[in-house]
Amino acid sequence: QVQLVESGGGTVKVGDSLRLSCAASGHTAGGSAMGWFRQAPGKEREFVAAVNWGAADKDYADSVRGRFTITRDSATNTVYLQMNSLRPEDTGIYFCVADSIGTLSKYTRTIGHWDYWGQGTQVTVSS
Repeated sequence: QVQLVESGGGTVKVGDSLRLSCAASGHTAGGSAMGWFRQAPGKEREFVAAVNWGAADKDYADSVRGRFTITRDSATNTVYLQMNSLRPEDTGIYFCVADSIGTLSKYTRTIGHWDYWGQGTQVTVSS
């Protein structure tokens, strides 16, 4: 089992930056790939970014590539999402995820791939 606790959400203005954190605990946390999904009001949950267990392989949704950066501290099993140049369409609940495999694949962007989910943290970008 892996437990995930997110933090760092808040309300910011267009163009601002925000950093989300997700602390993973559990005896298998170190071998998990981790990532972020988000869900805007009235919309489906969507993939944002992911990083493999060794932090060498990363994937981003096209909508955030170049603005968001996912990093991982393997010593503490914490994953971060640095979000720059925020836009109103980035508003939503951001969920931290972890899997039982550790590597990224063509399934990384699908909801069903991920075994563990955090409770979510709200990000609101106002214009």
